[in-house]
Amino acid sequence: MKELLLRQVTVLDPGGPLHGSVVDLHIADGRLVKAGARLPKGDAEVVAVEGLHASPGWVDLRAHFRDPGEEYKEGLRNGLDAAAAGGFTAVAVLPGTQPPTDNRASVEYLLRKGQGHAVTVLPLGALTKGCKGEQLAEMYDMQQAGAVAFTDDLHPARNSRLMLLALQYAGNIDARVMALALDNDLMAGGQVHEGVMSARLGLKGVPPVAEAIRLARDLDLLEYTGGRLHVDVVSTAEGVELLRRAKARKLRVTASVAAHQLLLDHGVLRGFDSNYKVMPPLRSPSHIEALRDGVKDGTIDCIVSDHRPEDTEHKDVEFGHAAFGIIGLETAYAVANTALLGRMPAKRIAERFCQGPRAALGLPVPHLVEGEPLEATFFAPEHEWMFTREHIVSRSRNTPFIGHRFTGKAMGIVANGQVVLNLPGK
Repeated sequence: MKELLLRQVTVLDPGGPLHGSVVDLHIADGRLVKAGARLPKGDAEVVAVEGLHASPGWVDLRAHFRDPGEEYKEGLRNGLDAAAAGGFTAVAVLPGTQPPTDNRASVEYLLRKGQGHAVTVLPLGALTKGCKGEQLAEMYDMQQAGAVAFTDDLHPARNSRLMLLALQYAGNIDARVMALALDNDLMAGGQVHEGVMSARLGLKGVPPVAEAIRLARDLDLLEYTGGRLHVDVVSTAEGVELLRRAKARKLRVTASVAAHQLLLDHGVLRGFDSNYKVMPPLRSPSHIEALRDGVKDGTIDCIVSDHRPEDTEHKDVEFGHAAFGIIGLETAYAVANTALLGRMPAKRIAERFCQGPRAALGLPVPHLVEGEPLEATFFAPEHEWMFTREHIVSRSRNTPFIGHRFTGKAMGIVANGQVVLNLPGK
């Protein structure tokens, strides 16, 4: 790997020796050779970007790579390329593939296919066999193979007894359960947030109570079992308040929000653009404000991409028939940073991409230390830019953000001995 000299980098690494400093970083062979003021160039390639920041590598907790089974939407390797473009050094891969990741062999497949990439694959195992919510999957075997947590993605367990057993069993093997707070029966057939906009559009709504009821149940079960729970992509004010109370009771719960839920409200649906169709649905402005407050005060620990590629045949159709989901890895930081401008400092926003997700999975934070291998993300919080089709690395193109202007951009990563730069103009 060629040597790099990054000029005037602001390091945001709480607990690390360089935290809060503005230094030059000399990188070679995947290591931080030297950090200091006005370092000599030597044989290194100089990179100078105004307002460049560095933090320990970001982790995305929610990406669907469609591999195996639907690689025409997104393969594992090009999904990892998209993660690198978005500033992530590791990405948790959802198990809802064809077939699902519900056994040791399927976990080993993901790890083997991701070998040698700059971005580390973190397999998420299915909570139940086939993600069907009927019988617990072989969680221990998958954990031993490398699964970092367990979830049924968009199919949360209807059966309360099964969820209780999952939390109890996961607690016995020190595993994490990840669950989407959504009552399947209350949201059945729902397309958008239930409210004035759904009535105007003539589309069936998903009421906020569908999240609150399921989340309240899961938190009660968590308190009863004493396990660990991560709540995926909370989307309502009621959900944020339930989480706030749970944390006040010292329950071992963490939570995430999708970046697009912090920026977009259901008003964007007026044009019936299916690129805005996501699950959970885009909510009303009052819910968006509650989500932003939850991120700010730490009730919500993590910001995720909720990356869900879909091909034209499943997305470029009548709204009611379109699949849910957008691609988000390339834009997650830019979207979240733009949404939170003036509310949170750059350090706190970076923590929701780094320390929060790592704590949720029990992963260590790779501090920036001279002489040590580097796992770091580089970003510019004040950089203004416009997202275009040329910025899309994913195989699919289902994003509503083409042509949007953002403040804040992921500039690259150094991880696993490799450098991936995404500098202005590239």
